[in-house]
Amino acid sequence: MRLTDVRIHLCDQPGRLKAFCCLTFDESFVVRDVKLIEGDGTVFLAMPARKLADHCPRCHEKNHLRARYCNHCGLRLNENRHSNGRSRIKLHADIAHPIHPELRENLEREVVAAYHAEVLRAAQPGYVPTRLDDESLLRPTG
Repeated sequence: MRLTDVRIHLCDQPGRLKAFCCLTFDESFVVRDVKLIEGDGTVFLAMPARKLADHCPRCHEKNHLRARYCNHCGLRLNENRHSNGRSRIKLHADIAHPIHPELRENLEREVVAAYHAEVLRAAQPGYVPTRLDDESLLRPTG
């Protein structure tokens, strides 16, 4: 599996989030909503994730694990319902991620290099930010 295209959209707000990325593999598979986050002086890759949820004891609707009230019926939820008292609860689960450490390291190396190149491009006059929703990423099937 080869990374054949990396699109970087720099974040203009100060903070740890530096960029959003769109990765294309083998010119046929796209992973969107990859983030580059600054931590401990380096930039690292954060794969797309979804918020974990549980169900309201009254109406059984889904609510985020940090929700204080049910989004559907308004029941006050126990805020410590998933805390074991020892460690932080897991609030997100990866949607897509590399299984092997070698692939993660290679991806991170290539995407961080593309990020630094985009930062240099952004410093040039007339810079136009990369669009991640460009339809040219989608090729017709069949």
